[in-house]
Amino acid sequence: WNSRKSDGSYREDRSRFRYRARFGLQYKYNDWASFGMRIRTGYREKQQDPHLTLGDGFGEFSTLPIGFEKLYFRVQYKWLDAWAGKNQFPFEKLDELFWSDNVYPEGLFAAANFKPGTVLIESLRIAAGHFIMRTSGSSFGSDEFLSAVQLQTTHWNNRLRFYPAFYYFNDLPDIPDGNANFHLNYSLLQLGTKIVALEHPYIRVGMDYYRNFQNYSQNEHIPEQLRDQKTGFVGNIGWGRFADKGDWMISVFYTYLERYAAVDFMAQNDWARWDYSSQGSPDGRLTNFKGTEIRAGYKVGKKFTLILRYFMVDQIVPYGSFTETGNRIRLDLNIGF
Repeated sequence: WNSRKSDGSYREDRSRFRYRARFGLQYKYNDWASFGMRIRTGYREKQQDPHLTLGDGFGEFSTLPIGFEKLYFRVQYKWLDAWAGKNQFPFEKLDELFWSDNVYPEGLFAAANFKPGTVLIESLRIAAGHFIMRTSGSSFGSDEFLSAVQLQTTHWNNRLRFYPAFYYFNDLPDIPDGNANFHLNYSLLQLGTKIVALEHPYIRVGMDYYRNFQNYSQNEHIPEQLRDQKTGFVGNIGWGRFADKGDWMISVFYTYLERYAAVDFMAQNDWARWDYSSQGSPDGRLTNFKGTEIRAGYKVGKKFTLILRYFMVDQIVPYGSFTETGNRIRLDLNIGF
């Protein structure tokens, strides 16, 4: 509700029931090699979203859209962890504000894990990957791709974690799904940390900072008021965690994410009803906003949780005469087996 468009009109209030399903298999060939795959519900053109809405678009109870979200070969040997194929996003982050947990990149990934055994650093992980978002059919350098590297360290009995990273996105469209007006690059620095401030009660704090170092000042395709919108911040404080049946948790997230601080159609699409539907794509456009999420959860059973999420969102720079807004409340019932 309260979802205002850039022209000042409001979207209809919306209530709906949604569902999603995943089913995966893993085959361990030997001590160091394994294969994995997983399928899920969801439209192929909406990589951010495996959800299906009851009664929406299936034409008189027709069959459901299902596709692969994982298909990979993995090597785990001594200090090495590497995979090739399609797998989950392998880099540390605070939440889904930069990259949705439903977006599974395709490419190559490798990480080296060490135990320095020093007082200052308990563990060290160096990770890098190259992921192809859309192949050009010619040289690798002409693809739309993501190349990334991250350094992770843990301290203070694993209660303190740092994970700086650099992400380079090459030749990405401004609008996804083949409807681009122009292409651009992103050079994103991430500075992130997570801290377990107290263990009893369990209190955690986290922060991610993002900065895009690309210079868009001479890019005539980008509106002038958006050319320097390249910084983002996500902060979180939470109490409790899901360890045993009957556990509670509550957390608060604050987000300030400028237009080019992340790739908007790779980020989460939970916080607002903003998408590219008017430009021929169903994907979400979830940057250029600030807002708060309040999240509360209860662990009903070993693999059964209830999570209530409340979102309040405002646009940072308006695309029209008015800033877009939006409020949402969502209750998730999650069961695993």
